Amino acid sequence: MSVRAFLQKPVPREMIQDILDVARRAPSGGNVQPWRVHVLAGSPLEALRALVAGRVAAGERETAQYDVYPANLWEPHRSYRFQLGEELYALLGIAREDKAGRLRQFDENYRCFGAPVALFFSLDRRFGPPQWSDMGMLMQTIMLLAVEQGLATCAQESWSNWPETMAVVLGLNPSEILFSGMALGYADEAAPVNQLRSSRAALESFCTWHGL
Repeated sequence: MSVRAFLQKPVPREMIQDILDVARRAPSGGNVQPWRVHVLAGSPLEALRALVAGRVAAGERETAQYDVYPANLWEPHRSYRFQLGEELYALLGIAREDKAGRLRQFDENYRCFGAPVALFFSLDRRFGPPQWSDMGMLMQTIMLLAVEQGLATCAQESWSNWPETMAVVLGLNPSEILFSGMALGYADEAAPVNQLRSSRAALESFCTWHGL
């Protein structure tokens, strides 16, 4: 479950380190291990939030270096995405015509939804789709291990919208691309937004059985 409101409760470095130490055993084709992980907390994370908030307020934007979604997303996937957005904004009481309100909520991504820790994931630009899938498996492993420790997460490809800023903040080489961020902390269970449970398609809509 993606959590979009966190408690102001610190997460011990030892806990994060233990999670990452186990997660490094995530599947990786040919054991290539294409990932790099950057952990921000405390003053570095607050500085990032302030920096991006200032640029957003000034109307600045950067060009993403990959498409999070395909252009002209087709059905039924377009409807899946649309439905999630409608459910999210309904929980928050943000009307469809309130574009400013929806934009403000989206920009909460750049505060990591108040989480005390943010993880950022980068990899060499020469890697291809198989290694990007390795990164996804690493992230999923981290998310599951976090839940086991009583923590919560939200994967945030939205950070790909600030590639130049993040390259400077994280000290990325020109050969690296930022794939995603991830908010990490303790969930604020009282926050309405955390009551969201995304709808999922029925198993028979995407699963074909062969020989069973």
